[in-house]
Amino acid sequence: MTELPISPEIIKSLADSIGIPSPGSSSIREIVQLVNKLEEKTGIKYIRMEMGVPGLPAPSIGIDAEIAALKNGVASVYPNITGVGILKEETSRFIKLFLDIDIDPQGCVPTVGSMMGAMAGFLVANRNDKTKEGSLFLDPGFPIQKQQVKMLGHDYQSFDIYNHRGKKLKDKLESYLAPGKISSLVFSNPNNPTWICLTEEELKIIGELSRKYDVIVIEDLAYFGMDFRKDYCKPGQPPFQPTVARYTDQYIMLISSSKIFSYAGQRIGMMAISDKLFDRSYPDLLRYFSSDKFGHSVIFGALYGLSAGVTHSVQYGFAALFKAVNDGTYLYRDDLLEYGEKAREMKKMFIDNNFQIVYDRDLDEPIADGFYFTISYPGMSGKMLIEELLCYGISAISLYTTGSNRPEGLRACVSLVSRKQFGDMELRLKQFTIDHPLN
Repeated sequence: MTELPISPEIIKSLADSIGIPSPGSSSIREIVQLVNKLEEKTGIKYIRMEMGVPGLPAPSIGIDAEIAALKNGVASVYPNITGVGILKEETSRFIKLFLDIDIDPQGCVPTVGSMMGAMAGFLVANRNDKTKEGSLFLDPGFPIQKQQVKMLGHDYQSFDIYNHRGKKLKDKLESYLAPGKISSLVFSNPNNPTWICLTEEELKIIGELSRKYDVIVIEDLAYFGMDFRKDYCKPGQPPFQPTVARYTDQYIMLISSSKIFSYAGQRIGMMAISDKLFDRSYPDLLRYFSSDKFGHSVIFGALYGLSAGVTHSVQYGFAALFKAVNDGTYLYRDDLLEYGEKAREMKKMFIDNNFQIVYDRDLDEPIADGFYFTISYPGMSGKMLIEELLCYGISAISLYTTGSNRPEGLRACVSLVSRKQFGDMELRLKQFTIDHPLN
């Protein structure tokens, strides 16, 4: 601990040099850049909790399939923009086996990560009715999705769902949908950043109200099956991953390879569009696209304009992973349980040193242990807490950037913190507590 705490002047100087006016209110990527600079400058290895990067190796199943595809010559051939056939088939099969939902393979379309899937969804869903204005986000949420909406010039509204759980969600949600200005409704489940998990009752409320007010639901399933309190990962057997698709037929699912398969570097996700929505006609789409059909506009309008297809070889890698999971030969949940175990131990270290868990309940039970958790320190705003923790070699992001109404909180990700760092982490938290005594 002799090198810690780092001087705030050093942090400010490095932040200024890369154009970051306030580390405490910076984006994820800005914090990443700053901490990289701090590690380089000081030689101190940070406890890095700012970015949701997989901390596990990618399965050889996908890598081997990609290598085989490259050796078979796909590198010289443009992929079909609708997706490689085997990937579409295995995605449809995955959705049936693990959500008990039927989606035709034609509506299962690869994207360059779920971020592109969200972008394409906004491009089409928010332009299908000229009388509507944009998206409703059930916050806290992934900050970049709001940035995407802003980039497109769409309006958005949002509210923090935490104090409107269960039956209380209906009146709150309807107050936003009733004016008729919302085109798309966006949420993640499990939730990034709080790790709350919506119940069937809440998903039913969302589905029924979205039908009533003709709103397209964009359900981000980046952390598919990662509520470890239940095992959602036995193919074809209940319990199935909760989904709004049981309660509405106008939805888009975003399924990512990044966390469940530790395949983040290959940048591939799947956009699964419900059969009814895929074939639905919206005359106002002709203002922007060559067809009034939703699915056609997504693929041959939005996705074609964004990327003209997803890297050919990685589609075969993703297909192989889906097939192994569908066949029951790869139990991906077994690998991911490490995240939950680390979260439990890390939360205890924070709590033992006077920190508090901000979003601590999932309705009537404690929040699950998973990929993220949220922390605060009495008497400090989130902005102040980030800037203070950086001095002790610990990084995270402010909940303020996620749409949370709790400005004192931070999001902590467990993935990049190795167990070898737990001793350093405990020492740094103890020193932080000594240096910041509670009144």
